Amino acid sequence: MKVSLATGRRKTSVAQVRIIPGNGNIIVNKIDFFDYFPLDVNRKDALKPLEVTQSVGKFDIIAKVHGGGKSGQTGAMQLALSRALVNFNEELKSSLRGAGLLTRDPRMVERKKYGLKKARKRFQFSKR
Repeated sequence: MKVSLATGRRKTSVAQVRIIPGNGNIIVNKIDFFDYFPLDVNRKDALKPLEVTQSVGKFDIIAKVHGGGKSGQTGAMQLALSRALVNFNEELKSSLRGAGLLTRDPRMVERKKYGLKKARKRFQFSKR
């Protein structure tokens, strides 16, 4: 029985995913996948690599996710799942690359600058 491990990151979230050939059980942080991600949008995004490679229900997935919010965790899990599938079967790489699922999203929150309200927002200017 072959096991594949991978790590994915998005914003400040980190996901570690382990895939095992099985019947489609998904557990995130020791909680059922559908309870951990209650929004349908997040579920679809997290499992997009399985849809692209037509392997829905073929793997048992165990994921550890921490940091950030649900959206960032979804993106991190998506990247980790894509990488785990490539580790499992190298032939899936072209289809995942074509769908843009193997690219790490580099966008991060810009830091707050001194003298400003936020990263770019300024205090209201008063001429007099």
